[in-house]
Amino acid sequence: MRRFLRCVPGLPSALAVVALACVPAVMAAPSSADPGTEAEQESLYVDFEAAAKAYRDGVAQAAGGERRPGKRAAQRAMDRMFDLVERCRRIEGCEADRLVSRFDALLGARTSVAGEGANEAEADPAAAGPAQASPVVEAFPNAADTLNQLNGRDLRELIVQNEAVRAAMAEWLTALRPQLINAHEQYQYMRFLMWPEYERAGLPEALLFAIMARESGGRVHAISPAGAAGLMQFMPATGRRFGLGWQDGYDTRFEPQLASRASTQYLNERFAELGHNLELALAAYNGGEGRVGRLARQNPGKSFWDPAVYNALPKETRDYVPYILSAAWLFLHPEEYGLEFPSVNGAATVLALKQPASINQLTICIGNGESRYGYFRALRNLNPRWLPEAVLPAGTELRVPVVVMPLYDAGCVSGSRAERALALVNARKPEAGPAPREAVATGSRYTVRRGDTLSGIARRHGCSAQTVARVNGLRSPYALRPGQRLSLSGCRG
Repeated sequence: MRRFLRCVPGLPSALAVVALACVPAVMAAPSSADPGTEAEQESLYVDFEAAAKAYRDGVAQAAGGERRPGKRAAQRAMDRMFDLVERCRRIEGCEADRLVSRFDALLGARTSVAGEGANEAEADPAAAGPAQASPVVEAFPNAADTLNQLNGRDLRELIVQNEAVRAAMAEWLTALRPQLINAHEQYQYMRFLMWPEYERAGLPEALLFAIMARESGGRVHAISPAGAAGLMQFMPATGRRFGLGWQDGYDTRFEPQLASRASTQYLNERFAELGHNLELALAAYNGGEGRVGRLARQNPGKSFWDPAVYNALPKETRDYVPYILSAAWLFLHPEEYGLEFPSVNGAATVLALKQPASINQLTICIGNGESRYGYFRALRNLNPRWLPEAVLPAGTELRVPVVVMPLYDAGCVSGSRAERALALVNARKPEAGPAPREAVATGSRYTVRRGDTLSGIARRHGCSAQTVARVNGLRSPYALRPGQRLSLSGCRG
């Protein structure tokens, strides 16, 4: 990391665990700077060094066996350093590069705080135990003590093992097994963005995974026919309540970290309203807080499974709750059911493109690497602002799994594979038949409906997404709103 990068507006700084990966885009130079006195600048440098020392102390504390307090101390110090670099960039004459160099030097110790490495797990006998069965815990042993806790109780004690839950578990292990495994694989690439939000909110990781697996299957850009969007499938109005929505032409429901944070806020709000009842909170997540709240008030003390509550809910919600509970249980006990989640290196970094390329092009030239199906979904999920076919200029910075970096240098910068990838993404399917007599529509318009995408609209009207975007002044990632009117000038028929 040779320059400091700004996280998405509204996101907190990530722990040094993968501090590089917190960044989705190049940080623009500040439009104006406040004049600063020499004394003010020197004070800022001194504050930064104090934060750097606090960070090193936290790392040492974690390495000495006090992982949780050490991790928290290091995270607070890292947040402080992020803030100070930001302040420095706004002060005229302040040497931000000086601070960035110090920041870079500190990142070398990040795995000590994260608890990612196998060496740390091997050095700590206490890390072994029942919770180690989860591949996620094996990768992050320091999370074991909070992984299963919900309101001070072990989540496994709260999951009712009744017929409905067992039936849902059977589906996860048969027809839905590919979705569950793929969701787990994609989650590991995004874990550094999502899990800290649940950890800070005191919610179990198994619950986060289960909701994400059922709602979106680990696809950041999932959109339901009803208009729910993102990994955690927030409806527009509910999303706005928790800080999600349109900002600078982009729907932040697609941001993994923001969506994860919003879901913690929603769940904790429901827990407070519904007496910390897990099943009722999940029912509200799917079936609506108003309906579930009324049922809870009409049936005080009765559980989700009570016929007076259960039978009053729509079938989708009656199914949804067992799906979440069973997926959470499988996350915690995969080995008991012959379920093997793939081991994924979830560390991420920032790739600065050395030449123009699209995510589609990168997926081809990078190849499979260590992944069964390649890195298309991981690249999309980590960079949700960009359409896969959009050509990004050289210098654009993308979040990528660390394993992608050498693959990019080997296959995407020059050589025959890079040339083939470029030729493939530039290829266009021939038209199905002769063009209509009126080949180009003049002045025709289209009203966006729920579930529409720009590429889908363009395809149906015989032109490219880029053409429609240019005519309508849209910027990538070209997210659309129901009711929006688009000009189809330049499209066929």
